[in-house]
Amino acid sequence: MQKQPNRDDRSNNVERLEQMVENTEHNMQEANETMNDSELTASQKEQIKEKNQHREESIEQFKIEIQEEKAYREGNDLQ
Repeated sequence: MQKQPNRDDRSNNVERLEQMVENTEHNMQEANETMNDSELTASQKEQIKEKNQHREESIEQFKIEIQEEKAYREGNDLQ
């Protein structure tokens, strides 16, 4: 008896991606606040800046995926 693969459930992808954007933005804000800590070294601050740059790139990709998922939803009448 072979199992059937699960159907691709995309019904909540937009909401899930929007939550990921929100969480990433929150993490960026916290990181920026941490950079005000006078005990951080220049190297640590640079690492935070780099990490936030990667987060910014991720947010842009999430937004592209959100648009794609919304288009898919509209084309397939998923609500």
